[in-house]
Amino acid sequence: MTRPQTRVERTAENQRQFYVAGESQAIELRGDEKGGAESWLRVTRTWVARQAKVYPDVFVGWATVLRLFLTAMQRRAAGDPRVWDDLQEYARSVTAQFPPQ
Repeated sequence: MTRPQTRVERTAENQRQFYVAGESQAIELRGDEKGGAESWLRVTRTWVARQAKVYPDVFVGWATVLRLFLTAMQRRAAGDPRVWDDLQEYARSVTAQFPPQ
């Protein structure tokens, strides 16, 4: 038998379900993965704006992640997919272990 969720756990689960539902809805509306990417970009942009008020290094971290993504895309376009593949593998493992809450 499982114990009932605490209020904090319910809130985190509801928010996670909201994110996933938003992604699914965006994919259905657009008919492709671009809608899902746009959905997560909106969520991330909101979180960056909120967290930047508390943590001054948020924009530095966000810029670093964007530079990494751009580098990976450029290397793949140049014929070297290793950075892209490594980035994708790492991103999948991190989000599987620590899904957005």
